[in-house]
Amino acid sequence: MSSTISTIIIVIILVVVLFFAIKNSIPHFKGQGACCGGGDSEKAIKPKKLDKVIATKTLHVEGMRCNNCRIRVQNKLNGIEGVNAKVNLEKKTATVQLGRDISDEELITAVCSMGYEAKVL
Repeated sequence: MSSTISTIIIVIILVVVLFFAIKNSIPHFKGQGACCGGGDSEKAIKPKKLDKVIATKTLHVEGMRCNNCRIRVQNKLNGIEGVNAKVNLEKKTATVQLGRDISDEELITAVCSMGYEAKVL
């Protein structure tokens, strides 16, 4: 009798775990996940045209796995005032044109805040 109750409890726990695993995976399979969702759920922000480019920096970005990751990093960088960025997924780089003086740390912090690793080349 006791082994039957134990088996029932284990089966219930497994069903609950399986339910939550499937529920949390559905957005990923629909291409709506934050990363590697299979589609471009993130829309690219058009880079700003800078009146004057005072510097160009190249960042190495580690952790991007799909086009959605590329767009997220590019949008984050382009969201910084005075930045025009283009990200290359294959080369794992971000080419950043600066219209004002921006520190390397500010650019790196923006990328790292999204869960990627970055360093200025």
